[in-house]
Amino acid sequence: MASTRPHCDLSVIIPADGSVARLALLLPKIHSALAPLTPVYEIIVSAWSVDEKTRQVVQGNHARLVPPLTDGYGAALIAGFQNATGDYLVVMDTDHDHPADLLHALWSARNSAEVVIASRYAPGGRAEMPPLRKLLSKILNAVFGRGLDLHVLDMSSGYRLYKAHVIYGMKVEGRNYDILQETLVRALMAGYRIREVPFEYHSSDNQITRVTQFGLAYLGTFARLWRLRNSIASADYDSRAYDALMPPQRYWQRQRYKHITQLMTGRGRCLDVGCGSSRIIGALPPDSIALDILIRKLRFSRRFGHPTVQGSIFDLPVPGASFPCVICSQVIEHVPRANALDELDRVLKPGGTLILGTPDYARWQWVVIEWLYKILLPQAYADEHITHYTYRELVGEFVDKRGYQLEDVRYILQGELILGLRKPLA
Repeated sequence: MASTRPHCDLSVIIPADGSVARLALLLPKIHSALAPLTPVYEIIVSAWSVDEKTRQVVQGNHARLVPPLTDGYGAALIAGFQNATGDYLVVMDTDHDHPADLLHALWSARNSAEVVIASRYAPGGRAEMPPLRKLLSKILNAVFGRGLDLHVLDMSSGYRLYKAHVIYGMKVEGRNYDILQETLVRALMAGYRIREVPFEYHSSDNQITRVTQFGLAYLGTFARLWRLRNSIASADYDSRAYDALMPPQRYWQRQRYKHITQLMTGRGRCLDVGCGSSRIIGALPPDSIALDILIRKLRFSRRFGHPTVQGSIFDLPVPGASFPCVICSQVIEHVPRANALDELDRVLKPGGTLILGTPDYARWQWVVIEWLYKILLPQAYADEHITHYTYRELVGEFVDKRGYQLEDVRYILQGELILGLRKPLA
């Protein structure tokens, strides 16, 4: 989604159903609210029900009218995105009476996250609306937010700020209110941050049409978004697995964390090769580096506070013999043999420790575990293991061939192998 028009700092996008009276009140207030903020801005009204009076109101208030391809909130929002030129995109509805409060809060928070939501339910926020509508809204947000593990209190809020590059690279399928959830899911999958800022919402509308439409649209797309959210392609897949609802997955991640952090203790700074979004990154010693080929994983892993580097295991972008500890867990089975093991050896200092984890395909336990895993979580596994190693092969490669000392051998459920190997000083 991107426009070829000359760019500005901020695009304000208003998906509208043709409410001329509301637009006539709102547009002048937006101009007044943005004047003291000094960004170069544009206002885009994406309306799917337009008459001549609507055109006059939009043009008379120095805004652009963009017709969506089809009716509906999602289609209007997509049309607005496609025609926007701003580095930041603010989305707001026509039913907010105090745009200054909203726009100032969103603009002030623009550098704190890639997606900022004006939240009625964040601490300090307030929702003044009829009790039934408020109750249904809170239930929907709580239940659906937990279902997708979004950690967002007001996922149905239509008031948001996006950094434009997040949206321009995003392909969405939703054409109704489900687009609100889909953009959040896809932003999280790409490793971007989401933040909520409190704001006060006032509405005397006693109809629950919007809440009902939101719920129905979400139910219709929940299965698709759930598969996306829980796939191995999600940037925070490894981190979320640590607290997964499925006990076997949670156990596995926590056992891996325990073994690797024990083995790396006291070894000095580490290079974590193929770090993913594992919480092991947060336990790395000072001056360690987390490296991965996938930029979305590194975006997410910034929160652990260690430097992150994008790079390939076949050509590690660090000098030889530069780290006293190298970690490579659950990586080598995902890549061809090539020179991956040679690169791990190259960057490890003489006398340093290599912590190497991979399934042991010589063990029947792993064969059974893998078979069950593919049945229970096919969207997560996805036949990602293309190279099958065994304990005997890895010991031969490092101990027999390179002279390493085998210091520790650990297994998780007798299937996943974790080796502690000491590189010779000579």
